[in-house]
Amino acid sequence: MGHRQLKIRMQQLLRTEDIQAALAEIRQIPGRQAVNPLFSFFYSTDEMLRWRAITAMGVVVGQLADSHMESARVIMRRLMWNLNDESGGIGWGSPEAMGEITAVHPMLAMEFHRILISYVDPSGNYLEHPGLQRGAVWGMGRLAHARPDLAQPAAGLLPAFFNASDPYLRGMAIWAAGPILTSQLRPLVQAHRSDHAPLHLYRQLTLTRPTVAELAEAALALKKMP
Repeated sequence: MGHRQLKIRMQQLLRTEDIQAALAEIRQIPGRQAVNPLFSFFYSTDEMLRWRAITAMGVVVGQLADSHMESARVIMRRLMWNLNDESGGIGWGSPEAMGEITAVHPMLAMEFHRILISYVDPSGNYLEHPGLQRGAVWGMGRLAHARPDLAQPAAGLLPAFFNASDPYLRGMAIWAAGPILTSQLRPLVQAHRSDHAPLHLYRQLTLTRPTVAELAEAALALKKMP
């Protein structure tokens, strides 16, 4: 199958209702062939197509890592390069894809979680573009919900987003904090139980529409303090 035909087929799969069946078929495509079409979908204006491409990237790179780790590392480095000022691009979808991949694959998580955390760290590789900040915080949340032990160092970094003017950043940062909630974070999250600003949040393969307050309540319930 040529590149154009493959891209069309993958787009069809990612737009089907049965995403699990679509991902199963995408797993049958050689990883090196699947990656480039998925990268192209990161720039789609179709929100669900974009998010499903990020999910599929996690599936593809995780599977590739099981058979050829170095090839998977090359893709991770490509995602990092996309977020580098020298790349000349914006890097849409790259921090989210890094979060998805590190959530899916334990060895890649061990190798790259610190770099992912650095994108929300003002003393690290902090992403100043508002759209990329959303992606970095979502990526942190995806890692935190899958591997809270590796995400724990971000607990002190997320509060900087709790009072952002952008409700997406507030809500996603609170969602990300849930699995790694500390006694210091808890009152900061509690302060948002009356923040009823809505946002879109992609989780568990679905676009949800919670409020910041609902995410705060869920974060507080997720990890009880002793």
